[in-house]
Amino acid sequence: MKINTALILCAGLGKRLNPITLTKPKPLLELNNITILETCIDMIIKSGIKKILLNTFHLRDQIFEFIKNKRFEADIQIIDDGNELLNTGGGILNMIKNSEDKDFIIFNPDTIWKKNYVEEIDKMQNFYFSNKLDNILLMVNKELSFDKNLAGDFNLINNLVSKDKKNDFIYIGCQILNKSLFNNCRLENFPISKIWTELLKKNKLNGFESLSNFYHLTDLETFKKLKDL
Repeated sequence: MKINTALILCAGLGKRLNPITLTKPKPLLELNNITILETCIDMIIKSGIKKILLNTFHLRDQIFEFIKNKRFEADIQIIDDGNELLNTGGGILNMIKNSEDKDFIIFNPDTIWKKNYVEEIDKMQNFYFSNKLDNILLMVNKELSFDKNLAGDFNLINNLVSKDKKNDFIYIGCQILNKSLFNNCRLENFPISKIWTELLKKNKLNGFESLSNFYHLTDLETFKKLKDL
């Protein structure tokens, strides 16, 4: 089995990158003359997925124009959050309501999704389906993070996620979720971590380890350092 539809979260305000994100949405910031959104979309297409949903809110018109003008070799549909920001959980729910698929791979575009991730994500998909899971997060040991100020989010042992004071692993902005996880959710502002927390309580949050160096637009200082690479 394979994932048919990818979601990209593009609605955030990008406050940690102010003032540049006051006039340009974070997904359209450029590294090496290419937007981080384009880098993400190109990687998704290389992985064999041709259906992409992305959400908008902040400076939405710029996202619409970018997608319209680039003419990617993929079926890209823009789902607007509406009049109020829905956060990551609400944004995902709003997008999956527009699809008949059951399993979705979801990306945060502020990770720099180079083509080296294609093989890892393919392996994560295979693990997800072969073990009949309903969730899995792509994670990296914090030692591989370019931004050394990032604290770990979780622990990962035998593909099972836990959380305590140690937390050596960082969630890097890619996950596969089954639509059923949202059955009891209302379309409102809520973070995806709300669902993760419920899964953690049941010892049912799954993870897959990435061995790639992790580059992420954490804040303005990190963005400037990445531009100098």
